[in-house]
This record gives sequence, structure tokens and C-alpha cells, in this order.
Amino acid sequence: MTQQASIGSVNQGGCSGWWQLYLHHRYGVLFYSLLLTLVGTPIAKALGWTGLGLQFFVGLNLLAATPSIDSKTGRRVPRIIVGTAVVFGIGSLWIGHSVLSTGALLLWTVIALYAVFGALRFVLRSSTIAFEHLYAALSAYLLAGVFLGVLYWTLEEAWPGSVTLNGPAASHPFNLAEGIYFSFITLATVGYGDMVPGSDVVRGLAIVEAIAGQFYLAVMIARLMSLYMRDKR
Repeated sequence: MTQQASIGSVNQGGCSGWWQLYLHHRYGVLFYSLLLTLVGTPIAKALGWTGLGLQFFVGLNLLAATPSIDSKTGRRVPRIIVGTAVVFGIGSLWIGHSVLSTGALLLWTVIALYAVFGALRFVLRSSTIAFEHLYAALSAYLLAGVFLGVLYWTLEEAWPGSVTLNGPAASHPFNLAEGIYFSFITLATVGYGDMVPGSDVVRGLAIVEAIAGQFYLAVMIARLMSLYMRDKR
């Protein structure tokens, strides 16, 4: 009955109704978009699509994360700014302007990390727990991992040698797919040894990311469990 009423309100509201429906499930959409990126990254790398196509897909993730910044009014970071940043970043990469592309990718990272804080605020301020809160918690973790990977790749493009590759990977260039991979093995504190920080800046970022990843899991699990137990009581 509720689902039929929701669909009916969407039909009556037109585009506005669909937008409101999307806002109610924005973290679910974002989670599956990020998950598709992570699954598609090794496939794209195997097929040789590690250039502009993968960057375009990461840009779409940034657009999907935009409602997480401010779902009601968009006053803080308007959607038009995020869309412009995505177009500017892809355009600068297309024309091969290294300085502009570096600045655009840094802007992508800043916006994405701000969206991470929006997702965390959504979870931590809630007094109940629902699927959307779980999606928000998972999306924040994946979003941070993906766009910190963009940051690592940007640093390597600006200052070659920022990330050192070992073994068979040393013969290949450090691309965006490698940056995302390096970010997640750092976030999860796996550390296979095939990639290591090559500069003081990357070492500092790796330390912060590894510590933040462990704190995030501890705090978020405790918070979700407390909400779950409160609902049970």
C-alpha cells in the first residue's frame, strides 16, 4: 500500500516526484555506483580502458554523491558547481593540460570528502536505523577510498615517484586504477608491498588514511549496533 502510494505520488509530481524518490534512496544509488566502479576498475584495466573512460565513470560517482552534501537546498555546494567541476576535469584531461587536470582532480577530491562528511552526519545524527543508514555508512567508506585513490594518482602525475611500484607492476605506469587500488589496500591496512609511498607527502597521507580507516570501522560499528539495540528495546 505504501509502495503504491509512493509510485502514485511520483506519477503526480512528475520530475519533482522522481527527484524526491531519488533523494530518499540516494545513498543506495551511490553505494551501488561505487561498487560498480570497484568491480569495473580491474575489468577496465584488463581491457585497456584506464584512461578517460574510467575518469568519466569516477566523475559520475561524484555527481551521485552530490545530494549527500546537502539533500534539501544544495546551498553549501550547489549541484551546478559539482557538475562544472566534473566537466572541467574531464575536459582538461581530454586536452592534456596537466596543470588544469591536476587542479580539477584536487577539487574532485575535496568535494568527495565533503560528501563523505555529509554521509557520516546523516548516520551519526540519526536516532533510528534503516537500510539507507547502512548504505550511507558503506558509501562513505567506499567514497573516501575511491577519491583518495584519485588524490594519489594526481600526486603521482604532478610529482613522479610519489608512489613506488615493486615487482612486475614496476614496468607499468601508475594510472587511476592503480591509485584506487593503492588507496584501498592502505585504507584496509593490507599492504601487499607491491606499492609503497615514495614521498613524504604520500607517507603522511597513507598514515592518516590507515588510521582513519581503522577508527571508522570501530566507531561506525559501535554506532550502528547502539541504534540497532535501541530499536530492539
